[in-house]
Amino acid sequence: MAKAKPFIKWVGGKGQLTEQLDALLPSDFDKWKNVTYIEPFVGGGAMLFYMLQKYPNIQHATINDINSDLTKCYLTVRDHPEQLIDSLRDIETAYMALPSEEERKEFFMAVRKRYNEKGLDPIENTTMFFFLNRTCFNGLYRVNKKGMFNVPFGKYAHPSICNPETIRNDSELLQKVKIVNGDFETTLEHACGNTLFYLDPPYRPLSNTSSFNDYAKETFNDDAQIRLKAFCDRINDAGYKFMLSNSDCKGKDGEDNFFDLLYGAYVIERVWASRSVNSNPSKRGKITEILVHNYGETKKDCLNGFFQFEDFNMGCGDFNCL
Repeated sequence: MAKAKPFIKWVGGKGQLTEQLDALLPSDFDKWKNVTYIEPFVGGGAMLFYMLQKYPNIQHATINDINSDLTKCYLTVRDHPEQLIDSLRDIETAYMALPSEEERKEFFMAVRKRYNEKGLDPIENTTMFFFLNRTCFNGLYRVNKKGMFNVPFGKYAHPSICNPETIRNDSELLQKVKIVNGDFETTLEHACGNTLFYLDPPYRPLSNTSSFNDYAKETFNDDAQIRLKAFCDRINDAGYKFMLSNSDCKGKDGEDNFFDLLYGAYVIERVWASRSVNSNPSKRGKITEILVHNYGETKKDCLNGFFQFEDFNMGCGDFNCL
């Protein structure tokens, strides 16, 4: 099977971090039998596609997101790939035939208006979601408090709106995935036996102007972060394993111990990521993120005889460590 990969752009997507996250899985994860893998905040799905392709011992998977338009995309890709491909080809052909940027902007604004009016069938809704994702500014997905998509036109000369190979590959991989739309806490009912949760929630902002977590009309503030930690406690108490990503507030402000105190009962590691979404180029570049887990030895620990951890961790974003 050809490689499956995220079918949309998503701020905070884990495509660049998959090797680092893989290195922080339980050391014996590939030996677990009949694994259930759960993502309560699926987002762009980079880790999902990576895990399902690398670990055949994952027999069951559940993904969830509170963004109903996003989960509708996953359902449509899984269940109706050919209809979606035909629809995307139609909108791509119409858009690319427009000779001027101004006409393309008018087309974009008309699609955005219709998308925000709702009442679309799943194929139409997913087609417009894909189109807006590929033609809006920076590939952002942002909504206002009323749930209206409000990202401006992106001015791309040759956006790739329809990728049939990606859709077909993803559809095949998603056949064994249960897709849920709701609050993250509901995913615990899908755990059974050898279960690993990977939690990638909306990140805690590093500053008052750095929040890109408004991809749903519901806010994810510090109270929600605390509720998420309590959910991790429930996962732990039930005997399941979890790993969780979030921003490294302490890396930005040495006195900000929010996560270090909140997850003090668990193991907190730091990984390197590149920030590319910022209007100020000077604020882009390498930053640290935290990775919290409730188990001891990781795959990375097994490699310590070959790498010094600091060098290994710094380098994973730049080459394939495994």
